[in-house]
Amino acid sequence: MDDLLTQLARRPRPLRVGVVGAGKFATMFTTQARYVEGLELAWVADLDLDRARAAADGAPVGTDAQALIAREEADVVVEATGSPRAGALHALAAIEHGQHVVMVTVEADVLVGPALARRASEAGLVYTLAYGDQPALVCELVEWARVCGFEVLCAGKGTRYEPGFELTTPDTVWERYGATPADADPRMFTTFVDGTKSAIEMAAVSNATGLVPQDDGLRFPVASRDELVELPAGLSRLGTVEVVAGEDMRWGVYVVFAASDELARRSLDEYGVQTDREGRWAALYRPSHLIGLELGVSVLRAGLRGEATGFARALHADVVSVAKRDLVPGESLDGEGGYCAYGRLVPIARSVEMRLLPMGLSGGAIVTRAVAAGETIDLDAVEVREDELVARLRQESLRV
Repeated sequence: MDDLLTQLARRPRPLRVGVVGAGKFATMFTTQARYVEGLELAWVADLDLDRARAAADGAPVGTDAQALIAREEADVVVEATGSPRAGALHALAAIEHGQHVVMVTVEADVLVGPALARRASEAGLVYTLAYGDQPALVCELVEWARVCGFEVLCAGKGTRYEPGFELTTPDTVWERYGATPADADPRMFTTFVDGTKSAIEMAAVSNATGLVPQDDGLRFPVASRDELVELPAGLSRLGTVEVVAGEDMRWGVYVVFAASDELARRSLDEYGVQTDREGRWAALYRPSHLIGLELGVSVLRAGLRGEATGFARALHADVVSVAKRDLVPGESLDGEGGYCAYGRLVPIARSVEMRLLPMGLSGGAIVTRAVAAGETIDLDAVEVREDELVARLRQESLRV
């Protein structure tokens, strides 16, 4: 098989990409795409036209993503709104109009990803996680280990996290993040700091790889790169996901795997792979991820080879809502990155059995009974304002 750039050069016309949501991730991609000959922006959609124009590099722009998708001028649609509801609906529309989907909005993937992946497959299309974002990079490491015949003990990413960070709000986020990036959205960064984004990203990895979350979710153990091999000893189960805290792995991803036999142990040691004292466990890591700058890998693999860089095969994990403060009847939850709740990773069986509120459905939900700070919010405590189509996709995903 030819390499991706050769395949791109042999196309009779450019590979055209539509982008929904002109935030940082998408703008990094659109800026970098100009350096790839044969890759072309078809359009950029955003509710803020000025922001869309800034990302579009001269391509057509609009505020109505559904209308732009329906024009069928793109081969691949990148969904990067960050909204689980909007992300699901845009992805479904792209599939219905014969376009591959690169799902940057991981929130939508963990809510309804299996249904979208199945619908895409039935249409002969690709639905994929976004390369450059940590979930797809973790999936790549997990696939590498398994293809090589190694048992995956755990896999995940690094972040900056300390006890108490789960109560972060947009008012306190910068002191805990450690910096104030230019033009940064405090709500977006709150979801990074309070652990919600970590839970969402590890749910995406779980749903794509079959690695099952620990019953108590993410523990955020502090670990340096050299200490990754010791992680399995502190886990409640093997074959799981975990996020490590500390500056050493803050931007990276990793996989810890078991050496299959004595020959493998000797070889790993000989070639400088990090192992534990007994040589049983080994770890590989990538120290950084470049988000939108690397997104072209997913776009080209989907559009040229029909390959996904990770996708939700089934719901093995869920991200449920936990109250940051006391909640009273009548108030409206403000969703991810807000003042009301943070997300916690749990196995899907627990979420379904206990009727817990998925974080992706929390935005706009009305509290119907008092919920104490620290309590996991269940569906009987809120009235969810859910789109009928999203509800159907959620039920489909639970059955996959």
